Amino acid sequence: RRVVIEEGLAGVELSVMAVCDGRRAVPLAPARDHKRVGERDTGPNTGGMGAYSPVPGADEAVVSEVMARCVTPTVEALRDRGIDYRGVLYAGVMLTGSGAKVIEFNVRFGDPETQVVLPRLDGDLGLLLAAAARGDLGSADPPRTADGAALHVVLAAGGYPGSPRTGDRLDPVRLAAAGTLEGVEVLAAGVGSDAGGLVTAGGRVLGVTGTAPTLGTARERAYAGAGTVAWPGCVYRRDIGPRG
Repeated sequence: RRVVIEEGLAGVELSVMAVCDGRRAVPLAPARDHKRVGERDTGPNTGGMGAYSPVPGADEAVVSEVMARCVTPTVEALRDRGIDYRGVLYAGVMLTGSGAKVIEFNVRFGDPETQVVLPRLDGDLGLLLAAAARGDLGSADPPRTADGAALHVVLAAGGYPGSPRTGDRLDPVRLAAAGTLEGVEVLAAGVGSDAGGLVTAGGRVLGVTGTAPTLGTARERAYAGAGTVAWPGCVYRRDIGPRG
């Protein structure tokens, strides 16, 4: 038998997504997500119940450390093994007392962090990804982060993440109304349809992103949208992001 002992990591989590061209990587804005289904980080882990960006304390120096300690060495190790990885490398890290340490990697955009990172991207994502696909990030402008903030709230089906209930009806009028709110965007995920209209068809059903000059206002907008589109029996956390 083989026993694996892992180091227990104490600190705060941070998500950094980097675009890679096989030789180098450039970071997008950092974000922080909330994994547990219940408020005050209670209950089982989920795919993510919300996220926000910027992250207080996660300045350029912190992102540079994550790139130097976690992302760049991984890209170099992949290349040394003959793996020409081009795309998005998602680094979920723990900021510990002894520096940034990797919790997980994903080879894709992370959800729900993407919903708060991309609204803050000041530039053409298509051009950036095209340059990465060509193996030539040097030909593209480095990604810039716009001023302002974004906060995302996930609305999940009752019973999520264990046994999410499907078939609950969604109100298209309320969905449309949320889309008219200032700085609010509603995204569909686990949504299906039947003869009567839209219904829930998955665990995480809807996501609402609020954008604003400050994180506090982005939070207010996201929750105004969430309250508008909520349906009876849905689950969402009321404590995503800092309140300040």
